[in-house]
Amino acid sequence: MLKRIFKFVAFLIGGLLALLLVLAAVWYQPDIPVGNLEPEYFTAESKYISLGTEKIHVRDRGQGAPLFLLHGSFASLHTWAGWESKLSQSLRTISVDFPGHGLTGPSATKSYTTEDYGKLVIQLADHLQIDTFYVAGNSMGGQVAWQLALRYPHRVKKLILVDAAGFWKLPGTGEKKQSRPFIFKMLQNETVANAMIKITPKFLFRFNLKQVYGDPAKVKDADVNRFFDLMMREGNRRATMDRLRKRGKDLQDSIPSIQTPALILWGEKDSWIPVANAHRFHGAIKGSQLHIFPGAGHVPMEEIPRESVKVALDFLENKPR
Repeated sequence: MLKRIFKFVAFLIGGLLALLLVLAAVWYQPDIPVGNLEPEYFTAESKYISLGTEKIHVRDRGQGAPLFLLHGSFASLHTWAGWESKLSQSLRTISVDFPGHGLTGPSATKSYTTEDYGKLVIQLADHLQIDTFYVAGNSMGGQVAWQLALRYPHRVKKLILVDAAGFWKLPGTGEKKQSRPFIFKMLQNETVANAMIKITPKFLFRFNLKQVYGDPAKVKDADVNRFFDLMMREGNRRATMDRLRKRGKDLQDSIPSIQTPALILWGEKDSWIPVANAHRFHGAIKGSQLHIFPGAGHVPMEEIPRESVKVALDFLENKPR
């Protein structure tokens, strides 16, 4: 009887290993050379700007007061396409692929913290001879944006936070941290993270996009393909794993020190960063404006670009609401 049990267990383990090998073969994805991606994702307004050891993909559109647009984790500058078309009619929009994202690719110095990204925005502004500017950021990019307002108040004229990260500690709990989305938890496991550098199922990208949209039916195949393709860019998967292991300074308690005029935009159905954090930012930043979009999720600039950009533009142009 015992031998039969051992044989059954051995057969089961062998079968599972065989299944894993088959799935690994099916889901194996080689890196894509950046040159193969440029025909699709490098546009007429795109350019590469060299800053020290980094070669940054930037999209520079329109004329007028400069506005930097900063994307979130796993995303790229393409997340702002719906806003840029409208904003660039009266402003100069400068969207950026942070190192480890989009066409920019990995950082030679593994500079992946939000502080590193903030310094890069300042370097980019200096390179473009921009003294003062507006800045808008989503999720991780929102955290970069408010840290810029905190560290460089003389340079940031207005601040737009779109479902921004940064309030990690739960109120009234001391140091207890807010729960993070599934993909972040999964990639904290070193075995999973190392496997994902080569074995990357495309369905995970569709799953994550449906998580960040308030209405999953709005997720298009083109959006899934873009997120997937740009993550496959040479070095981006390794850079992502390196980035998620880095911890920058926790400046949450300094948010009330921000004096920059601020607009806080949030999707009511954000499942990655709860709408309660919108009210926390609004309460912490004196004089800030708050707008909640019913039914929208974590990326309202993608999901409802026309509605969300109108609120942003009214704020930048000092139009009362």
